[in-house]
Amino acid sequence: MLKMDVRRGEPWSRRAAMTGAGLLLLLFLALWALVPESAREPEEEPPAATLPALGESAGSAAPAVDGWDESRSIRLLRGDGTVEELTLEDYLWGVTAAEMPAAFRSEALKAQAVAARTFCLYRQAHPVDRHPEVPICDDSSCCQAYLSPQETAVIWGDETQRYSDKLTQAVAETDGLVCLYGGEPINAVFFSSTAGKTADAVTVWGTDVPYLTSVDSPEGEEVPGWNTVVTFTDDELRQQVTTLRADIKLSGDPETWLGEPEADDTGMVLRLTVGDTELTGREARALFGLRSARFTVEREEGSFSFHVLGYGHAVGMSQYGANALAGQGKGFAEILSWYYTGITVGSYEAL
Repeated sequence: MLKMDVRRGEPWSRRAAMTGAGLLLLLFLALWALVPESAREPEEEPPAATLPALGESAGSAAPAVDGWDESRSIRLLRGDGTVEELTLEDYLWGVTAAEMPAAFRSEALKAQAVAARTFCLYRQAHPVDRHPEVPICDDSSCCQAYLSPQETAVIWGDETQRYSDKLTQAVAETDGLVCLYGGEPINAVFFSSTAGKTADAVTVWGTDVPYLTSVDSPEGEEVPGWNTVVTFTDDELRQQVTTLRADIKLSGDPETWLGEPEADDTGMVLRLTVGDTELTGREARALFGLRSARFTVEREEGSFSFHVLGYGHAVGMSQYGANALAGQGKGFAEILSWYYTGITVGSYEAL
């Protein structure tokens, strides 16, 4: 989800509208099947990793404001180019359904609902060039993903009623609550999972944001797809670079094509030399189709292997981390205050 370049997790591309919608649905179904039993209700034993205790002030939240979401509307640009007008309540239900597995613990779902509400308000005040006339779209690489009740019914099957009720509760019990910094809604970006720590916004996007700083995050090997390997033969790597970055020149012995990744103390790659060009970790991630910019490179005979940890840009709230914290007994306000440094959780009048 700054948005400088958000989302989670990112980056999903669209082809034609109908094709893109079908692929998104298939991908969501595939990922849903991977959700571990440890993420499901009733809550299992929390993971071994723990975080320092959060102070009471950091974990406090104003009470929900009944009817706030229902009384406000939002215009949503869909992938097929149409614009829907929804109540904020219905929109947040669909975002939470699309962005976080409904099998996650209730406090994690509430944290996601607040983050989604906050991002919606932030985007109202900070429109993007891609759709300046409509405040928000359903493309997760730009704004936030969204699924209608009809789409979720296909995905959830026999669990539809239970999951639907969980999301309705998550939205209702956080009605009108947003993450505030200096009295204004924050750019509440989020992503899937990380390796030990989140990243500073300045590391990933080059912009220092006081509430988007690196913090510990407890998820790990229990996350589906947390540790992945992407391998290119020499010919495949040359083709990948030539196709996506024709300005980069690869010459000489393939052994020299990739430099040693330069990473920060969290393992986030800052720079990687590819051929005659130095790329940021974010650019390298996009070029090679990696799940995150936390990677190492291993040279084997005739190939390069990228060993990747986590999924997403690693800035803001980790969704699997939020679920792990919920398993430790943390409430949604504690979770949000952990991942968004120095914020408060309260109501906000404008929309």
